[in-house]
Amino acid sequence: MSSSPDRRPIFVATHPRACSTAFERVFMTRPDALSCVHEPFGDAFYYGPERMSARYDHDEAAREKSGYAEVRYDDVMGRILKEMLENDKTRVFIKDMAYYIVPPSGDRPLGPARSLDRHPNPVADSNPTIIPTSLLMLFHWTFLIRHPRKAIPSYYRCTIPPLNKKTGFDQFMPSEAGYVELRRLFEFLHAKGIIAEESKCDSEETRKSRGTMFGQMKEDSVSAWSGPDRDERLEQGPALSRQLENIPGPVKITVVDADDLLDDPEGTLRAYCEAIGVDFDPKMLKWDDDESQRTAKEAFEKWNGFHDDAIGSTELTPRSHKAKTSTREEEDKEWKEKYGEEGQKIIRETVDKNVADYEYLKKFALKPKKME
Repeated sequence: MSSSPDRRPIFVATHPRACSTAFERVFMTRPDALSCVHEPFGDAFYYGPERMSARYDHDEAAREKSGYAEVRYDDVMGRILKEMLENDKTRVFIKDMAYYIVPPSGDRPLGPARSLDRHPNPVADSNPTIIPTSLLMLFHWTFLIRHPRKAIPSYYRCTIPPLNKKTGFDQFMPSEAGYVELRRLFEFLHAKGIIAEESKCDSEETRKSRGTMFGQMKEDSVSAWSGPDRDERLEQGPALSRQLENIPGPVKITVVDADDLLDDPEGTLRAYCEAIGVDFDPKMLKWDDDESQRTAKEAFEKWNGFHDDAIGSTELTPRSHKAKTSTREEEDKEWKEKYGEEGQKIIRETVDKNVADYEYLKKFALKPKKME
């Protein structure tokens, strides 16, 4: 059971190849406290009528084959809220890519996704996402990052032979690196007081300053969500309103660096669980039973080839040696040997472009919590 009365869905915003699925597997061991939803916004981002990705723009057959060709952003949000409302004993736990809701390449959205434009989204907010501000406020936001020198080559490998035969991603798109979108999301949530430094999270002044605005936006969102054009959502409005009545103010800024997770899984997860209000149990670091393996395989199968390591894993243990920091020349040599000269150049350019955004977020990273 969660140690916190907070009902907000926990949202782990990340970028590709950040060890995020291994991170997610830890929390899938807690069905008593959490209902995990795996990368739900990718359905609308890649395949649906409101898709922002160009990857399958000219491949209608692939979109139809995915089973998500008609999925809109409000369908995804509806699924999340349905999970939230169906069980008052667990919190929804979402892991997803920031660029699925922040237009890639730094383009500022003209507004919310059309299916969500009924929800309050003040123009003055300069919201960088296609999710209205009133809905962003419903989540407990956290972040997971990994240095581009590790994440980018790993992602590149998923887009070339032989692995691309499984993933279906037949070209590397630098716009999917995901760091700039993650930073823009973080900065917006921080500026709006949705996430804040720990000293401000319980401040009476902070709560009062955003309480009136939040209350009105919440009320308007519930009303909009219960619109007559979505009959199955008609009954969700009152229940959602009850669930959100006691939502507290901003949540503590919570950023996890994958290197910390790999070096000290228990300490990092203790700190993270404390931040989100979930009791940590060392048993969360192991999932070698048949039921856990079956659940993971079902959850991850839609992104075939990307999660093979996580599916095949049975536990999360500290790596035997800390990651070596290679020189730039050593990295270029390794990438050239693995991916050829063109691949090395693409990887280097993409890594260099994203280091600054990674280092900015790294400043906020949690420190692993030692056992007392």
